[in-house]
Amino acid sequence: MSAGGADLEPGFWQHKPLSAMSRAEWEALCDGCARCCMIKLEDEDTGAIVHTAAVCRLLDRDSCRCTAYAERHQRVPDCIDFAVDMVEQLRWLPKSCAYRRVADGRGLAAWHPLVSGDPESVHRAGISVRGRVISEDDVPEDALEDMVVQWVEC
Repeated sequence: MSAGGADLEPGFWQHKPLSAMSRAEWEALCDGCARCCMIKLEDEDTGAIVHTAAVCRLLDRDSCRCTAYAERHQRVPDCIDFAVDMVEQLRWLPKSCAYRRVADGRGLAAWHPLVSGDPESVHRAGISVRGRVISEDDVPEDALEDMVVQWVEC
């Protein structure tokens, strides 16, 4: 199997902890759902985090991939730099997230591209944001609270 030109051992996520994964393995583990690109709101009193139907302006909403991945942190300073030690801290990650699933010892779902062999399987399974979100550029900031969605299970 190959991702980004790197050869990957089949089933590497089944026996390798996140902390031991190569950069290529870490990147390949992303299922392409783009739920992490959704704009989230935090309740100042309770700390509860909710997802909205607005996504980062850099997200290609059809492919569910960042249009400026290499420069995303420069272009969007509050973009999360996903690292191994962050998975446990980011409790807003959906239960479907591959990083969270592997960290929790649940393995990958059947729709995950590494399991199915098809990058479209995440979309067909209804896991991705494709067809469900709009760009943050099209939403006034004061309207975000009206865009909270319930379909992301954290």
